[in-house]
Amino acid sequence: MCGYYGDAEKTQETITHSRWLKTGDVGRMDEDGYVYFVGRQKEIIIRGGINIYPVEIENTIAEYPHVLDAQVFSIPSERYDEDVCAWIRLKPDAPKCDIEDIRNFLKDRLAFFKIPTHMRIVDKFIMTPTGKAQKFKMSEIMTKELEKNKEKH
Repeated sequence: MCGYYGDAEKTQETITHSRWLKTGDVGRMDEDGYVYFVGRQKEIIIRGGINIYPVEIENTIAEYPHVLDAQVFSIPSERYDEDVCAWIRLKPDAPKCDIEDIRNFLKDRLAFFKIPTHMRIVDKFIMTPTGKAQKFKMSEIMTKELEKNKEKH
């Protein structure tokens, strides 16, 4: 890629001086030189100064036998800047599943600060027409609902 057509500023933000394209992907390399995808820079949740990668939590939630998949995202927090939130879809044939069962499952598999503060079982995620989850919209919905509940109490 040479740059964004007619947008020198965006090109300068995205392409380094040595002509590398900044994709926003975050990875890690192991001692054998294998590179692993960790997440997207803009999706990183910063909770109390600690970086949390949603994909790690999504994969761990998906290990629960009745879970089909999960989307993990941040919501604002007065205490920690951001809290971890998860929307979870269950498998079609799954028996009734309780959020506390999932939370207990995660306690043995994730550090306490990575366990979502707020979890919701949903039938579907908010998606783009191309099938990408719109985490920012899910975050907006959860934030508004939590603010409404806060006002009631």
